[in-house]
Amino acid sequence: MSVPASTESATSGSSTIVLFHSVCGLRPAVHAGADRLRAAGHEVIVPDLFDGRTADSVPDGILIKDEIGKDELLKRAITAVAPYSDRGLVYAGFSFGGAVAQNLALGDEKTRGLLLLHGTSDIAEGTVADDLPVQLHVADPDPYEPHDWLNAWYLQMRRAGADVEVFRYAGAGHLFTDPELPDHDAEAARSTWKVALGFLAGL
Repeated sequence: MSVPASTESATSGSSTIVLFHSVCGLRPAVHAGADRLRAAGHEVIVPDLFDGRTADSVPDGILIKDEIGKDELLKRAITAVAPYSDRGLVYAGFSFGGAVAQNLALGDEKTRGLLLLHGTSDIAEGTVADDLPVQLHVADPDPYEPHDWLNAWYLQMRRAGADVEVFRYAGAGHLFTDPELPDHDAEAARSTWKVALGFLAGL
């Protein structure tokens, strides 16, 4: 499993961020996102949970995800972050990768923050996330993140104690930050990265 990372330690005032790809795999847009974060002074780990496989659409990517299996993907994610977990990580991810990031973040007592792009996950009963900074960026509407689900997710996160911000982008496609996919929305993507970088700088 490939885990590209910067060779330098994170500098003062920056974070070590684990950035998980979507069901479309480790596409150029994921590396571009990681480069944005590195340019802002963060160290970024980018696990490849699909071992090099990519897809050009969400449905095709779901086939890859389902073939590998949820348990194996979670195992790969945990293995990828284990060498860095003592640092106090910021977890981030695109769509499916956001779900992975959320699951790991809520199970890690040293988590410093959670950045979700296009995706969330269910929240176990009794989850505690006292004052955890969480920011979500999502299309409005989004067929994979419907309003009822997002409203319930937000309330559960707040009940768990997290400090949650949600940013919705009217008319954007699901994976609107990927310029090589039909979902792309340049204005929504620019706004997302601007707000997200401010969020990370404040952690």
